[in-house]
Amino acid sequence: MSLIALWVMQIISWVGALAGLGAFIHALLQRSDAFTAADRKTKPIWLLITGVSTVVMGLFPYNGGAGGLLWLAGLVAALVYLVDVRPKLIEVQRGGNNW
Repeated sequence: MSLIALWVMQIISWVGALAGLGAFIHALLQRSDAFTAADRKTKPIWLLITGVSTVVMGLFPYNGGAGGLLWLAGLVAALVYLVDVRPKLIEVQRGGNNW
C-alpha cells in the first residue's frame, strides 16, 4: 500500500473517532428525559454505546484487518446516534414541529 493511501486511511480513522467523541459529548449534554420522550434508548445506554465506539475507534484504527471491522462497528454505532437519535433529541427539546 502506498504512503498516500496509508495517510488517507489514518485521517479517515481519526475523523471517525472524532465523530464518535462528538456523539458521546452530545449525549452527555442532553437531558435524560429527552431520550425517553424521543422514544429512544436511555441516556446511560447511549453514553455506553457512543463511549465504547469512540474508544474502539481510537484503539483499533481502520486498517482493513480485524481491527478494521471493530473500527467499522464503532463508526456505525456513532453514526446511528448522530443520524437518528440526535435529530430526535433536538426535535423533542425544541417542542417538535409546529407545522
